[in-house]
Amino acid sequence: MKKGIHPENYREILFYDSSVQQGWVIRSCAKTTKTMVWEDGKEYPLFPLDTSSASHPVYTGKRRETNNEGRASKFNERFKGMAIKAKK
Repeated sequence: MKKGIHPENYREILFYDSSVQQGWVIRSCAKTTKTMVWEDGKEYPLFPLDTSSASHPVYTGKRRETNNEGRASKFNERFKGMAIKAKK
């Protein structure tokens, strides 16, 4: 890591989502006064999270299924029987 480019308080912090008991140790400048001993046996500054990708009810972490049809095709399929036919 290059010297002198990061702030003084740039250190490893445990971001922890207590609702699913899952955490991540990453380097950050986040302000915190609490600490917690993590799975590796080390004590880290603790930054509690209210929600994360692990506990958010909508986030699945997977790509959504995509349908290759365009909007016009979907519209036509949905309303195919509603068109008024022209008289000859």
